[in-house]
Amino acid sequence: MNINDKERLRRRLIDKRLLLSESDRQERSDRALEFVRALPEWLEAAEVLLYWPVRGEVNVRPLLDELWERGARVLLPRCRPERNGEMDIACAVCRDDLAPGPFAIMEPDATKCPAMSECCPDLALIPGIGFDRRGFRLGFGGGYYDRLLANGAMQATLTIGMGYEFQLVDRIPTEEWDMPVKAVCTDEELWRP
Repeated sequence: MNINDKERLRRRLIDKRLLLSESDRQERSDRALEFVRALPEWLEAAEVLLYWPVRGEVNVRPLLDELWERGARVLLPRCRPERNGEMDIACAVCRDDLAPGPFAIMEPDATKCPAMSECCPDLALIPGIGFDRRGFRLGFGGGYYDRLLANGAMQATLTIGMGYEFQLVDRIPTEEWDMPVKAVCTDEELWRP
């Protein structure tokens, strides 16, 4: 599969995701979250890396509130505006700690939430446009999450790609720098090798 095939797959999956109605997207998201909530790693997690959903991604926002209520540390990515493709991870203790970032995605406010020097949460939920059963993901092409997943400190973390069932495809075209997740959660299953 060449770069044009990868871009066609990306466009097809984004279009399909954007065609979901708001109610269908929420229903599918709720089903996916039930798979996460059933994991022993979720129940025992003291520190979880999440994302702020955009462009029809699986809505994990209810999990933010659940983690804050139980006193777990909530980590979220923050883009580095001066360094394309790189992001920091910071802890947010409530929604008031969040502010719109460079891509209008809510992220930890840099004036309130310092970047962590090392990130190795118990669990990390990772967004994507597509996933395959090897754990490889297709993102928007900036390499942000590949860089995060390549970080040695993340090797002990259970990383779970979050998507809808139609986003789990036979094979994602990969480059040598692409980093897989350890599991994929959709509205129909939580797959782990």
